[in-house]
Amino acid sequence: MAGQAEKQKLQWHYAVLAFLIFISFFAGLGSVPLFDVDEGAFSEATREMLESGNYLTTYLNGEPRFDKPILIYWLQALSVKLFGLNEFGLRLPSALASAIWAVVLYLFVRKMFDLRTAFISTALMILSLQVTIIGKAAIADALLNCTLAISMFAVFLYYKKRRHAYILLAFAAIGLGTLTKGPVAILIPFAVSFIFFLFKRDVHTWIKAVFNPAGIAIFALIVLPWYTLEYLDQGMAFIEGFFFKHNIGRFSSPMEKHGGSLWYYIPVLLLGISPSTALLVPAFRRIRPLIADPLSGYLLTWFGFVFIFFSLSGTKLPHYIIYGYTPLFILMARALPFLRHSFLINLWPATVLLLLAAAPVLIRHIRTGINDPYIAALLESGITLMETSGHTLILSVAAAVIIGISFVPRLSVPKRFIAGGVIFCLTINLHIMPLAAMIMQEPVKEAALIAKKKGYKIVMWKINNPSFLVYSETLAERRKPEPGEIVLTNVTHLEKLRDPIILYEKNGIVLAKLPAPATQGEMQTGQ
Repeated sequence: MAGQAEKQKLQWHYAVLAFLIFISFFAGLGSVPLFDVDEGAFSEATREMLESGNYLTTYLNGEPRFDKPILIYWLQALSVKLFGLNEFGLRLPSALASAIWAVVLYLFVRKMFDLRTAFISTALMILSLQVTIIGKAAIADALLNCTLAISMFAVFLYYKKRRHAYILLAFAAIGLGTLTKGPVAILIPFAVSFIFFLFKRDVHTWIKAVFNPAGIAIFALIVLPWYTLEYLDQGMAFIEGFFFKHNIGRFSSPMEKHGGSLWYYIPVLLLGISPSTALLVPAFRRIRPLIADPLSGYLLTWFGFVFIFFSLSGTKLPHYIIYGYTPLFILMARALPFLRHSFLINLWPATVLLLLAAAPVLIRHIRTGINDPYIAALLESGITLMETSGHTLILSVAAAVIIGISFVPRLSVPKRFIAGGVIFCLTINLHIMPLAAMIMQEPVKEAALIAKKKGYKIVMWKINNPSFLVYSETLAERRKPEPGEIVLTNVTHLEKLRDPIILYEKNGIVLAKLPAPATQGEMQTGQ
């Protein structure tokens, strides 16, 4: 009977988690335009790869793009060949990687703890705000987090079981991560495992694992072919662009104005792990007993290293902290039974939605102090769309339902959380993200489709919207336009152009043509 009950529980877990994976990573996957800058840049590099047939070096707007290694572009290119050059095809690899990430998390926690902890930790991961966003974004981060989870779990399993196969699995996952986003996939497993083994006074075992000949061979077979060929193709430009600029340079100084204070990741964390933020309190209240347990200590070391390392980094981007979320979800799942006030589990996501519901009022308050015409246009269009879409009502009702779920006596605390998390996730994915896309990205896509239909040769001036290149399926020169040319810009810079003829304008994005210079005959006729 016990075996039958466990089998039924497993089936229920699989069904619920499959549903959560669908609503978080796959529902509406291709329904909104690509977001700039990141989604647009990755997608355009993939489009140019397919167009040129060059599957070695990625290019963005005709220039070499050394930001990231090649694996995500290969996967996007394969997906686009199968499903077409569209948002679904470009985002599908990330959604699949996120689904694998969730499955790996469930299997590991089930092996190390129990079914209940495995189920809750995986639900926390799938439903969290930042994960649901990057989990279906056409960028490299979902794939990196998937490979990180596999490598870090394999390292601990090696510590626990001392089986050679786990070291080989770790090296393979690190290799795939290095082919996805570079040295960070090596740094995190290397540093965290060293700190952990050092505290366990077992550095000898760590050294033996790190210098495992078979593992090094697997890593080399995965990583060296592309890195070697790329160096032979691009020379020192690749070394300087990829290693020095986009890796060492990102840590040493802010890049592209993405700086921040030492406390930058605290508010990012509080918002990013929503709706489960309340579980941070019982999780960190139990730090001492956590440290005593080897696995909990390992997970805490993993999260702590990521948090501290990227807090000290010169360049700060919100998604960097996600590299430490996987262990945090496990720690919070274990802390759920110690939550003193169960209604708190749904209070935070409801509060977040209520603050978003008040956005029209808040925007009106700050709009008067905005001098930039483009920002003012975005805010104005945002207010209009929110008012016409029933934004405040939708979010207020969603928040009320989440709070109401907290007081349903028949539901256990985990079920209350999952029900509230589903409402929160659906509201973000089916309302907030589409609304943001309509405000910021729909005008770029519409302008690009006009340019594609008319066959315009475009000059892109004072803005950076690589998604325009994806939708127009052409390149654009980045400079000030000359008379007779067609320019993509925004209203802030429009007044600097002489007598522009507006071809398209929406939410501050402008497609305009400059009058052609008068010919000699026209000048004489005018005289």
